[in-house]
Amino acid sequence: MALDAGTSGVRAVAYDAQAEVYESAYEELEQHFPRPGWVEHDPLEIAAKARSVLSSVATKCRQNGHHIMALGLTNQRETTVAFDRDSGATRHRALVWQDRRTTPQCEQLTRDGHLATVREKTGLVLDPYFSATKMRWLLDHGALDDFSMPSLCTIDTYLLWHLTGGNAEAAFVTEPSNASRTLLLNISSKSWDHDLAELFQVPHAMLPRVQASASHFGEVASSFVPELVGVPITGVLGDQQAALFGQACFREGMVKATYGTGAFVLANAGASVPSPLDGLLSTIAWDLGDHGTTTYAFEGSAFVAGAAIQWLRDELHFVERANQLGPLANSVLDSGGVTFVPAFTGLGSPFWNPDAHGVMMGLSVGTSRAHIARALVESLAFQVRAMTDAFVNGGVNLLELRADGGASSMNLLMELQATNSRVPVRRSTSLEATARGAACIAGLSVGLWSSLEDLENIWTSDYGVAPSDPTSVDAGYAAWLRSVERA
Repeated sequence: MALDAGTSGVRAVAYDAQAEVYESAYEELEQHFPRPGWVEHDPLEIAAKARSVLSSVATKCRQNGHHIMALGLTNQRETTVAFDRDSGATRHRALVWQDRRTTPQCEQLTRDGHLATVREKTGLVLDPYFSATKMRWLLDHGALDDFSMPSLCTIDTYLLWHLTGGNAEAAFVTEPSNASRTLLLNISSKSWDHDLAELFQVPHAMLPRVQASASHFGEVASSFVPELVGVPITGVLGDQQAALFGQACFREGMVKATYGTGAFVLANAGASVPSPLDGLLSTIAWDLGDHGTTTYAFEGSAFVAGAAIQWLRDELHFVERANQLGPLANSVLDSGGVTFVPAFTGLGSPFWNPDAHGVMMGLSVGTSRAHIARALVESLAFQVRAMTDAFVNGGVNLLELRADGGASSMNLLMELQATNSRVPVRRSTSLEATARGAACIAGLSVGLWSSLEDLENIWTSDYGVAPSDPTSVDAGYAAWLRSVERA
């Protein structure tokens, strides 16, 4: 079983021995935007919805005579929680990875000359995307004042604490794929770096213990989900690394793109810490502990993808349902000269500009809803192209791109992506590769699958497309890059 605590909502999925979905449940999360550039979630709501979806799926499985062997957890990664792990109390909502309030601190650290050291140790850049400056902000604003066991963590740790009892004796642990997104983990040693903790002024004692991604994290407590009491939690991965695992990208050079709330491209970089590539991040993909080796990845991150579709649906009312956007975009042959840069929360890879804003250009009296929808779909392909171009420019040989996430259901987007990135695209049969990856690593830990080869053999695709003539998309991409400059 997998618990997938994402940005838009929380999902539980039960899988069979072929890693095919047996049962699932999903509940949407409320997004809080207290100021421009600020994005928050209520951690208690995340925990409550996790309990609800797990209970729902577990009940249906038990009613049909099935036994849950293990639970895997995956989560939005850099989102930061401050809480008391004695009582579970919180004084401030979680700061979501999209939150940009710590931009001034990141800019000051860069001016002070710390970027090179941070990049060398963490593989990351100084950007408010990551957790360390969020932790410092929460500390500075009293989020942990007077707590008996003040704790700072990412969502995986917070949910593990709830899952294993929600008290002072409950698990307070994380693993390398999540910890490597905090700006506090040395990705060579896979341990918290005291110099970085001092740089960001985050007390080491408030951070969770780090253990292998495939290992025993504890057992589900009856107080949290009675229907799963005693089930071992045996795999944890950050959402994008989980999607890489779920897409069976186990060989160096294999690449996946997830079109979720944001768009994230990860390439398996092998078992050694990779040298940095311009515009991209180096990160830990997973640590299989006793079940294998540590694998690293190159990553590109675009902060807004599916979130822009939600914006067209909820704020501009272009469509009633998100799945109507693809047909609308496909009803015109091109965008009619419209370009769309969905930089609602700054620009990620390879531009790294937290001050960028969304831009729509090229409007005329002939512009229709369909043209704008088409421009949005094209922008998703262009964002990923900017990242795959950076991979190629850095010497990474892209053989195939495996796609997943809700927006990947649009064949138009897959066709545009193949042509833009000059690489065949194969869409996973399971669009929820994130949850699949969490279930697969948990199942590997308990012997449901004996090897990565077993998991590779059961991966399937429902759609594939090869690149076509790039002339028209190249012209569109050049126009889009001009709009990025204005953003």
